[in-house]
Amino acid sequence: MNPKRIWANLGVANIDKTRDFYLALGFQLNGTPTKDLVSFLFGDDAFVIHFFEKEKLKQSMEGEISNLNQGNEIMFTMAAESKKEFDTWIAEIKKAGGSVFFDSNTDRKEFYDKNGYYVCVFADPDGHKFNLFYNDN
Repeated sequence: MNPKRIWANLGVANIDKTRDFYLALGFQLNGTPTKDLVSFLFGDDAFVIHFFEKEKLKQSMEGEISNLNQGNEIMFTMAAESKKEFDTWIAEIKKAGGSVFFDSNTDRKEFYDKNGYYVCVFADPDGHKFNLFYNDN
C-alpha cells in the first residue's frame, strides 16, 4: 500500500465548541465547517484532523465511539520549535479551555533532567489527548 494521504477522524459532542477551541490555538480550518464536521490542518505537512459529530462518525465506523472518560483512543504528538513556543502553547491551551494533565515545567521537573526534553499532555474539550513536545538538544 502507498496511500496518497492519511488523516484522522475523531468524534466530538459539539462542533462549535471544537471549532472555537482549535481556532483559539491558531490552527487553520480545512474547508468550511458544517453542523456535522469541522476540520483543521496541523503542522507543516498539513496533517488533517476531521472532527465529526459523534453520531455521524459512529455511522461511518460501523461501531461504537470510544468513551474518553474511561480510556484513550490515540494521542497525537505536536513538536514546538522553541521553549518559548512550548510555554506559549500551554498558556493558550489553558485559556482556550483545554485540560493539562502533565507539564514537565511544573510536574516532576526531574523528567526534563533525565530525558532532555519537555512534555505536556493535554486534552481538548472532548477529551482527545495530545502530547506537546520540545527538545532543546
